[in-house]
Amino acid sequence: MSSEDIEPKSLYAKREPIFPRRVKGAFRNLKWFLMAFTLGIYYITPWIRWDRGPSLPDQAVLIDMANRRFFFFMIEIWPHEFYFVAGLLIMAGLGLFLFTSAAGRVWCGYACPQTVWTDLFILVERWVEGDRNARLRLHRSKWTAEKIRKTATKWTAWLLIAIATGGAWVFYFTDAPTLAVNLVTGQAHPIAYLTILVLTATTFFFGGFFREQICIYACPWPRIQAAMIDEDTLTINYRHWRGEPRGKLHKGQVAEGQGDCIDCMACVNVCPMGIDIRNGQQMACITCGLCIDACNDVMDRIGKPRDLISYMALTDEVAEVAGKEPKSVWKHILRPRTIMYTTLWSAIGIGLVVALFLRSDIDMNVTPVRNPTFVTLSDGSIRNTYDVRLLNKQGNDAVFNISLTSPKALQISLEGTKDLIVTVKANEQKTQRVYVTAEPNSPAAKSDRTDLRLWVEQTESSNRAYHDTIFNGKGE
Repeated sequence: MSSEDIEPKSLYAKREPIFPRRVKGAFRNLKWFLMAFTLGIYYITPWIRWDRGPSLPDQAVLIDMANRRFFFFMIEIWPHEFYFVAGLLIMAGLGLFLFTSAAGRVWCGYACPQTVWTDLFILVERWVEGDRNARLRLHRSKWTAEKIRKTATKWTAWLLIAIATGGAWVFYFTDAPTLAVNLVTGQAHPIAYLTILVLTATTFFFGGFFREQICIYACPWPRIQAAMIDEDTLTINYRHWRGEPRGKLHKGQVAEGQGDCIDCMACVNVCPMGIDIRNGQQMACITCGLCIDACNDVMDRIGKPRDLISYMALTDEVAEVAGKEPKSVWKHILRPRTIMYTTLWSAIGIGLVVALFLRSDIDMNVTPVRNPTFVTLSDGSIRNTYDVRLLNKQGNDAVFNISLTSPKALQISLEGTKDLIVTVKANEQKTQRVYVTAEPNSPAAKSDRTDLRLWVEQTESSNRAYHDTIFNGKGE
């Protein structure tokens, strides 16, 4: 037989839909709470109002792309302050490292958007089609009027959720009530409709059809997490030394020489990823804890101790197999790796808070005009020119006084005005040309370089800012 006659084996296995069974327990309750909490934040936040004065938007959380600003309640971030956003992103990454090193993929299991919306879609699916067995029968049955009706109802509910998801996202980028009216009346910008369309499609297909495949194939975190965990990381494990050998247990039967696991498949049937945790830790496991709830329920009903499946570390496994007492939870959580992540996370957070409260309401930048470096006036005076950019971060118009300090005598004047007063409108910037002059025979005129400090002071308050620069003379 030639190699041409051998049909190559496909590397792709067709997806078999997973229909998780309903389960009750502590971890399921935690997931319900976090789902409601995170979805509430996502959908409600754009509608929260925050009074910032007449010249600023009153939306509490707003990414104002047109004016290049970000508003978060009382905090306003300007483009040149992007380091605040960068710091928050670094904190988010370190937080993910911290939680993963402490308790595995808890982010994936409880708060990841893919998990949250998939949970919501499964809830709708269960309401419409019934629990696991009913959904399995419906999936395997031929297309009948009942199947078409239930499928259409389910898809319609999914589509409404997906539209609400895409719609909520665009509300973060402009005034939500105004955009809502414009969307309904067809007056919104085409980008808004396109964004809603894209997010609607991705939410509908990711939460409704792709589900666990997004976590396994599209998300990089399952492949990265190994660098974050070690033998003291708490992950979901099956106590095989207690559960094996497994076997069926019938009512009234005493199983001699059999482990606690009765092979009921409850842990597999509730798993949203469709894995069998009894086969050990797997890349697909998102540590959601539903298998723990299912197994504990079975153990309670057959009169066996709970936690045949539970959160535990590899070091606990070694200790329990040897008949020793495992470490406490806090000893697993508080170890050098997690302490390091917590310290870095806290340091960045404290630094951002300090920088936020120390920043001035006045932002000032000075650019010397170097073409030419200096000008010799008709009376022999030496003049330097500077462009002073003033940014008023306040909600009201502000009047600023410009002055200078220098170890050598220098005079200051402003272009377009006889006094040293500049008015900058609220939340706007203005560039003011400033002239600094030295008398013909003054030390500054005869020196190559003279240190100079330009000051800006708000007349209505004590807010001040300064910028150090150089005055260039003709030298000798």
